[in-house]
Amino acid sequence: MNTSLKIIGYVQSDFKKRSDTPRQGDEGGIVATLHIEDEFRDAMDGLKVGMEIVLLTWLHEADRNYLKVHPRGNESIPMRGVFSTRSPDRPNPIGMHPVTITYIDRESIKVTPLEAIDGTLLLDIKNA
Repeated sequence: MNTSLKIIGYVQSDFKKRSDTPRQGDEGGIVATLHIEDEFRDAMDGLKVGMEIVLLTWLHEADRNYLKVHPRGNESIPMRGVFSTRSPDRPNPIGMHPVTITYIDRESIKVTPLEAIDGTLLLDIKNA
C-alpha cells in the first residue's frame, strides 16, 4: 500500500498569518492563486472559469496534538472531538475549501473565496 502524499502545488495568498484569516472562506475569504507543479498540470484539463471545486490542503501551521477543541474557538461552547468540527488543529490537518474558479491558465488557477494562508500546500482538487 502506498501511503505517501504528493503535493500538487501551493497557495499564493494575501493572508500571511493564520490569525488574519476568517474561519471559513464564505466568511471573508479572498481571491487567491493556486500554483500547480509541472508534473500535475495535465490534471487541470477540464477545469473552467466559473466551475465550483473543492481544494484539499495541508494546513501546515496547525497543531497536530489536539483531539478536542471548543468549536470555532468559542470557550463558552463545550469541548468536542475534532472529528466533529472544522478545526484546523487535528491529527492530520487537511483543509477542505469550496471555491469557484475565476481565472485559469496552464500554470495556475485563481479561486475565490479562499481563507488559506500564503504557502499552504495543495493536496488535491476535486469537482464540487
